[in-house]
Amino acid sequence: MRISGASLPSLKDQTAARPRKAEPTMAQLVGPLRKELADSLSSCRVLVVGAGGIGCELLKNLVLTGFKNIEVIDLDTIDVSNLNRQFLFQKKHVGKSKAQVAKESVLRFCPSASITAYHDSIMNPDYNVEFFRNFQLVMNALDNRAARNHVNRMCLAADIPLIESGTAGYLGQVTVIKKGQTECYECQPKPTQKTFPGCTIRNTPSEPIHCIVWAKYLFNQLFGEEDADQEVSPDTADPEAAWNLADAAARATASDQDGDIKRVSTKDWARSTGYDPVKVFNKLYKDDIMYLLTMDKLWKKRKAPIPLDWTEIQQLGSQEEVCGAGLKDQQVLDVQGYAQLFHRSVETLRSQLAEKGDGAELVWDKDDPPAMDFVTAAANLRMHVFSMNMKSRFDVKSMAGNIIPAIATTNAVIAGLIVLESLKILNSDFEQCRTIFLNKQPNPRKKLLVPCALDPPNPNCYVCASRPEVTVKLNVHKTIVLALQDKILKEKFGMVAPDVQIEDGKGTILISSEEGETEANNNKFLSDFGIRNGSRLQADDFLQDYTLLVNVLHSEELEKDVEFEVVGDAPDKAPAQSAPEEGKNIANGKNDSDQPSTSSKAIAEDDDVLIVDSDEEPSSSTMEVAPETSNRKRKHHDAETDDAASKRKRVDQQPAEDDDDIIALD
Repeated sequence: MRISGASLPSLKDQTAARPRKAEPTMAQLVGPLRKELADSLSSCRVLVVGAGGIGCELLKNLVLTGFKNIEVIDLDTIDVSNLNRQFLFQKKHVGKSKAQVAKESVLRFCPSASITAYHDSIMNPDYNVEFFRNFQLVMNALDNRAARNHVNRMCLAADIPLIESGTAGYLGQVTVIKKGQTECYECQPKPTQKTFPGCTIRNTPSEPIHCIVWAKYLFNQLFGEEDADQEVSPDTADPEAAWNLADAAARATASDQDGDIKRVSTKDWARSTGYDPVKVFNKLYKDDIMYLLTMDKLWKKRKAPIPLDWTEIQQLGSQEEVCGAGLKDQQVLDVQGYAQLFHRSVETLRSQLAEKGDGAELVWDKDDPPAMDFVTAAANLRMHVFSMNMKSRFDVKSMAGNIIPAIATTNAVIAGLIVLESLKILNSDFEQCRTIFLNKQPNPRKKLLVPCALDPPNPNCYVCASRPEVTVKLNVHKTIVLALQDKILKEKFGMVAPDVQIEDGKGTILISSEEGETEANNNKFLSDFGIRNGSRLQADDFLQDYTLLVNVLHSEELEKDVEFEVVGDAPDKAPAQSAPEEGKNIANGKNDSDQPSTSSKAIAEDDDVLIVDSDEEPSSSTMEVAPETSNRKRKHHDAETDDAASKRKRVDQQPAEDDDDIIALD
């Protein structure tokens, strides 16, 4: 039988005629909640810290589950790069407050919800302990360690449960923190941002990341805030270059143009040339390189760098040839192309600086095209000089901006797990709470999600112990008060506004958080105040309701460039890390991955990367971490040594079959 096509309704007509079903709520998807629990959801006050990748998914989940009283805080504004995964935002929202737009979008899911949005930093003193005590639950959806440390301390001080979370690519983690019952966020040390010796950056780069770090330093030295620790000129104090300065000076054949190396700051020199792109190019890639070549011993076992000359490059041709297909940002130019890009970006940045007026500075931003062009060109030219394969703009941005590819599905899974853990807490079922790891691939038992029992507090934690105390080794004759405040108390121990008193029987105030009270002490040495071996300092941070006792251990035998050490710190204990599997060693969020997403490996820097190979589901304290690369303390799960860290039996007591690869990140 033949049926006329005209008699059949079109697919469009069928779709239009079909009644549209309402979106199911989270409660409908997971089943009805007990009345008591449902009632507690509607009355529970929740603080969500962060409205980015995880935060968007989490806010949606909360209102669909039945939470009615939500406050969300985020300092960021919406960027175009957020739109591929942060689904509460649209193109029209670019430049607006994430917290405010997230609130408006979520209210469309549940207009009856009461949501308060703060476009602010959670570290603002306005959000003190009393502010945190207004909530029954705090949920972190952050992307940086400093804020995580701060929220951890505020929740401990307020005695409020905290649900911590994080994602990196396909990997994710959720854990619950409760004062006196579980480890806090800082109970176990964790990897810090990877650093490189200054002489490696300035003299002997061997990896693309070294050249990219150098290029970022160069941006600041030329256009931003100068930092003596970010010098880019050849390092004559390199201990490996035991050379004769007089001989080297005689053999140096740097050009006699304005690009000659002079002992003035990079910015002053560039300003004196009017930021002439050609002169800047010749100084960086010809004169400085020829100067490096005079350091004979550096090149006995290394391939020597090859200087570049602007005129010679232009004679080769001006065609910006590319290698590889694909998007423009994923193409690699030839050396002529990067030289032209360097020239254009210097001119653009010079104009931006001039528009801001005398004394102005530019701030590095990976999303600023001229700044990114400059770093891409400068880094690739240096890679070429040192015989490395050059990188695409995409790869350079991944490393320079410390970007880990964000996966919307990972954020959604983690946000769902946060809500499930919150239901356990509100149901007074805390013993059922778990740390849950989301793996990249199913393990041999076909599991992507692996739960671990929560660990008890670390009695030696310098944050949540009953009497936090640390011993710091330093040279009291060389350490100034400002270094104690900024590098040790703020940067190392995460304080926001410390007050420091010397326990000398007099109550001498060394540092005050009140502006101007102790500024005269800043550049004085600790020894000027009678601080010596065995002295004790009491550091208080009233915002965090946190007190730390610091024992001073004087030493004149610290390694070169090491200003202080925390005695018993993780670097001395950490086991050597085996070679990671591809994709296992990762970093989270904005912060700090040396390798780009397109490379075959990634290097952990500023984020929490934990690797376990186990035949059972471990507790979170059995995680191994990458060895320390500096004197900074790692602040999360750390590997125990010897037999001290026996792995805990699986939560469900099922027999172990095969290895699980558990990666915990923050």
